[in-house]
Amino acid sequence: MMIKLASYLEKISVWSGQLIAWLTLLMVFTTFAIVILRYGFEMGWIAMQESVLYMHALVFLIGIPYTLKYDGHVRVDIFYSKMSPRSKAWVNLLGTLLLLLPVTVFIAWISWDYVAASWQLREESGEAGGLPGVYLLKSTILIMTLLLFIQGISQLLFNIAFLWLNNGSPGSADGSSPADGSLPASPDTEAH
Repeated sequence: MMIKLASYLEKISVWSGQLIAWLTLLMVFTTFAIVILRYGFEMGWIAMQESVLYMHALVFLIGIPYTLKYDGHVRVDIFYSKMSPRSKAWVNLLGTLLLLLPVTVFIAWISWDYVAASWQLREESGEAGGLPGVYLLKSTILIMTLLLFIQGISQLLFNIAFLWLNNGSPGSADGSSPADGSLPASPDTEAH
C-alpha cells in the first residue's frame, strides 16, 4: 500500500513536469518570433518579451519536482555513488526528512505574504504594455512548494518501503523482496 501511494504521488510530479515541458518549445518559438520581429521588421511588444520570462519561470518552478523525481539536480557526489543501495536509501530518507521537507515548508511559509501582497494589489507588469497577472506568476512559487512536498513524500515512502522490505517484512521470513517486482531494486529514483 505504501508503494502504491508513493507511485500515485510520483505520478503528479511526472504529469506536471511533462505538461510544463511543452512550454520550452513554445518559449523557443516565441523567442524566435521576437528576434525576427525586432531585427527584421523593427517591431516589438513588451508583453511578448515578458511572456518568455513567464514561461521560463514556470518551466523552472514547476519542473523542480519532476527533476527531483529523476535525480536530475546538480549533486556533488563524492561518497553517494560508492554506497550500497541500503546506505543510499538511508541518505535519501534522512535528506528528505531533515532537508527537503523542512526547506520546502520554509519556502512556502516565507513566500505566503509575498504572494498574498501581490494578489491584494492584483499586481501587473511595471512596463507599459506589459503582461497583467504578475500575481498569478508569483503564485507558482506556492504551487512549486506543494508539488515539491508531494514528491518529497513519495521519495520518503519509497525509501521507507525499500528499507523495510529489504530488512525483512512481516510476511517474509528471509527478508527477500516481493517476487512481483513491486519494490524498486534500489533506492535511486531511476529504479522506481
